[in-house]
Amino acid sequence: MTAHPAPLFDANATSGGRDLGKLPEWDLTDLYASPEDPAIERDLDWLREACASFAADYEGKLDQLDAEGMLTCIRRDEELTTVSGRLMSYAGLRYYQVTTDGARAKFMSDMQDRITTYTTPLVFFTLELNRLPDDRLDSLFAASDDLARYKPIFDRIRAMKPYQLSDEMEKFLHDMGVVGDAWEKLFDETVAGLTFTIDGEELGLEATTTLLTEPDRDKREAAAREIARVLGANIRTFARVHNTQAKEKEVMDRWRGMPSAQTARHLSNHVEPEVVEALRNAVVAAYPRLSHRYYELKRKWLGLDRMQVWDRNAPLPIEPPRTVDWDTAQEMVMSAYAGFDPRMANLAEPFFTRGWIDAGVKPGKAPGAFAHPTVTTVHPYVMLNYLGKPRDVMTLAHELGHGVHQVLAADQGELLSSTPLTLAETASVFGEMLTFRKLLDEAKSDAERKTLLAGKVEDMINTVVRQIAFYDFECKLHAARREGELTPEDINAIWMSVQAESLGPAFDFMDGYEVFWSYIPHFIHSPFYVYAYAFGDGLVNALYAAYQEAPEGFQDKYFDMLRAGGSKHHKELLAPFGLDASDPKFWDKGLSMIEGFIDELEAMED
Repeated sequence: MTAHPAPLFDANATSGGRDLGKLPEWDLTDLYASPEDPAIERDLDWLREACASFAADYEGKLDQLDAEGMLTCIRRDEELTTVSGRLMSYAGLRYYQVTTDGARAKFMSDMQDRITTYTTPLVFFTLELNRLPDDRLDSLFAASDDLARYKPIFDRIRAMKPYQLSDEMEKFLHDMGVVGDAWEKLFDETVAGLTFTIDGEELGLEATTTLLTEPDRDKREAAAREIARVLGANIRTFARVHNTQAKEKEVMDRWRGMPSAQTARHLSNHVEPEVVEALRNAVVAAYPRLSHRYYELKRKWLGLDRMQVWDRNAPLPIEPPRTVDWDTAQEMVMSAYAGFDPRMANLAEPFFTRGWIDAGVKPGKAPGAFAHPTVTTVHPYVMLNYLGKPRDVMTLAHELGHGVHQVLAADQGELLSSTPLTLAETASVFGEMLTFRKLLDEAKSDAERKTLLAGKVEDMINTVVRQIAFYDFECKLHAARREGELTPEDINAIWMSVQAESLGPAFDFMDGYEVFWSYIPHFIHSPFYVYAYAFGDGLVNALYAAYQEAPEGFQDKYFDMLRAGGSKHHKELLAPFGLDASDPKFWDKGLSMIEGFIDELEAMED
């Protein structure tokens, strides 16, 4: 059980602009003082010995433990998870700061290799747990409330029981994990090393994609065509990485007997396949009412006969170009958090004052944004690529929401704090919603209100419609890979099929857009992760509606939900709010909020 959460890059992070004031950088010394810190070797030595000792004490003996013995065993495993997580968090965060730095890449690779080797003796643990009879475990839980607290962990482990291989094969797969990691690093380093030339200036991917939100249409087109050119020049590398990762997954799934490529993600998310299918179907059915309708409105606002892909995130003509400096962004988000509950602002405050945020765009820095919980004995770190677009303020609100959630859940301890991905987006999207509602309430004119509403609708479409289209792309990609090797043209065709369906008839698609699948990190780092965004957005829309309908006592229930971390199923977490994600109508409630915003925008046209 020594797996620990890795940074997952949020899909909608955007940035652009300058003159931002002093941007914060990480202070990683709460993890380790430096790569030469003697504490690193001390912890590695401890981990090697502790893993060997754990295996010597428990391998082949789990069925002999009483409740007290099993509790001690679980707590020892939790300590192993904490130490390995601290080491890998430090190595990973340093690497993401400058992914093109060979020394940082080597440090992380060496750390992965050593921790994989040291933790191999632990593979027996989950395998033996799954061989214990249900009634045996039930009697242990009945004998100890302290042990029963860990039951959700046992439940998740035992959900893998039907797909478990032999002990020897599981150890082999554990050791082979570093090979898959190497393909991920190749992807990361390739993306970080890309350079794009716009008006004679060399830019990285992050700065180039932000030009797609520029008011100047020629600049947007130039950026889109340059992205297509550079990605096209590297498309065989990206296709090779995707083919290899998808094939590795197919082999693993086949050996484990998993019924679909998505099964492993559903199990790790602790969510039923039919719930995800209901979400997917509700969103796809709503494409005409959401994205198709909104982009037709936007086409008219922009005065275009046809929309091009570089117009998708264009600012509205009535929207004045605006750069939000860092101090202003901080005040906007913190006041929105405090307006909901002062406790939320208090939890967010140390991120700004103690070096828990790395905000600036720098050469070699990983693109996008994330909040990484590290380990429960330290604190989360937030990464942004902040360049001052108003949407960057929403990204800050989003990542701080993750951070607040991770801080609150830390009291659950290392094994129970980690929230399934479907619920991990709850606090982040809620933080965005609070910030948006505060700005909307303070709008000084109809034009400002329209701009805010349109921006929010676009963000929601990017979060719900676009991510479900991404999910469909992955489903089709993995299904096609099971039939054989995919050429770049094969993958391009899959990408275009879901893009046309989701974006709608207002769009034309330039030559070159077919390769835009290639730089999206989720497809490589965490297959099928993307539906968690739509799950989180729909869930938060329903939650916010519950807050508006019955604000009394909502905050306490909300904080209780975040504190629960991964200790409860989504049904238990939502029950206090009268919500149930397994009800297909639940998703229509969330989608109706987006539809209502579009209704209001259409009414402004009259």
